[in-house]
Amino acid sequence: MNLWIKNGHLLDPANGRDEICDIWIQDGKVAILGSLSSDKQAEVTGENTRIIDAAGKYVMPGFLDLHVHLREPGFEYKETIKTGTAAAAKGGFTAVCPMPNTSPATDSPEMIQKVLAIAERDSKIHVYPVGAVTKGQAGEEMTDISGMVKAGAKAISEDGKSVMDAELYRNAMKEAKKAGIPVLAHCEDKNMVGKGAMNAGKKAEELGIQGITNAVEDVIVARDILLAKETGARLHLCHCSTKDSVAMIELAKKDGVEVSGEVCPHHFSMTEEEIPADDANYKMNPPLRSSTDVETLRRGLSEGIMEAISTDHAPHGEEEKKKSIAEAPFGIVGSETAYALAVTYLVRKGYLTPMQLVERMSTNPCRILGVPGGNLAVGMPADITIADMDSEYVIDKNTFVSKGKNTPFHGVKVQGRVHYTMVDGEVVYEYKE
Repeated sequence: MNLWIKNGHLLDPANGRDEICDIWIQDGKVAILGSLSSDKQAEVTGENTRIIDAAGKYVMPGFLDLHVHLREPGFEYKETIKTGTAAAAKGGFTAVCPMPNTSPATDSPEMIQKVLAIAERDSKIHVYPVGAVTKGQAGEEMTDISGMVKAGAKAISEDGKSVMDAELYRNAMKEAKKAGIPVLAHCEDKNMVGKGAMNAGKKAEELGIQGITNAVEDVIVARDILLAKETGARLHLCHCSTKDSVAMIELAKKDGVEVSGEVCPHHFSMTEEEIPADDANYKMNPPLRSSTDVETLRRGLSEGIMEAISTDHAPHGEEEKKKSIAEAPFGIVGSETAYALAVTYLVRKGYLTPMQLVERMSTNPCRILGVPGGNLAVGMPADITIADMDSEYVIDKNTFVSKGKNTPFHGVKVQGRVHYTMVDGEVVYEYKE
């Protein structure tokens, strides 16, 4: 079926378009941008065309989430590729990158193929698998990186932990460079973490919980940047949370290192001071940081130092998150709240323009990963998000499509709602009141 999107406000940073216009979609691709002729309007009102009136809404290239945990295989009680990608579609994402910390780990060409086969069956959006850096994510032996890329991996990562063997990691970076893929880095010095479960600050002292200092992240950020500088690898730093991560990325860019960084909505929306009690729905890794860190992250996004907004969507079972912060697993869900939090805490507060928000959630992530998308020029695949930035509502975890309900944003008032998500011209999510 063809689509005629009428009266929408097109935001397309890749092509510099910020205007009210119509979009005609045929055979899954953008066919016409601008006002349709009377002849074309007569043609499109036939049985084969769906008309969507997008007046008062933004029409944007579909969002790409560089960082999700879909939990399948191995932890299907937390999430599956089917439920996780449905949640992503509800959040406006037309593509996601599932991290490799599954069971077994996504650490071989065969496991990449398995993830893609499940996605082909169960997902209505694009799934770009990320392969592990080491076998079993044990940190001891490098995986078959070139083989995984041939099988369909779009990046490598050890997310969930860092590769602590610097020489092994350096060699993996060299292989990633040869294969033409980025390295997505989880920056955490496991030797410094101990039993830390939240930011090392007054709130941790108040709750009697061991803290995680900024240096736990910063030490590995510095190391990984230096390794990327030496090897020439494309380095993308996941879920950055500290002011010094922003400073080091800014300095590395000036030094010519091919490095990018992402910020998650929870890290730019909430500080450690807002943790109300010993509630594990506020536990994620890296943890919620200080107001100084949050302000620096926002500035980094505003100035383009930090190029992407990703969710680190990490669903867990309800019983797991009923435990103390000290004992519960790290992670919160984020696919269904990311856009609204970005509108509420970045656009509405003046850190990003609507166009810049699209850059951080679509154009830049597609470029970083090296995949199609982030572009609505004629001839491009019709991966589209239609959303507003005015709707006010309260986040209700009970409405989540994800199996995970573990969020600190339940009950928070936000602005901005996704109305339609389209992949290859097919509507895969539609908001219904």
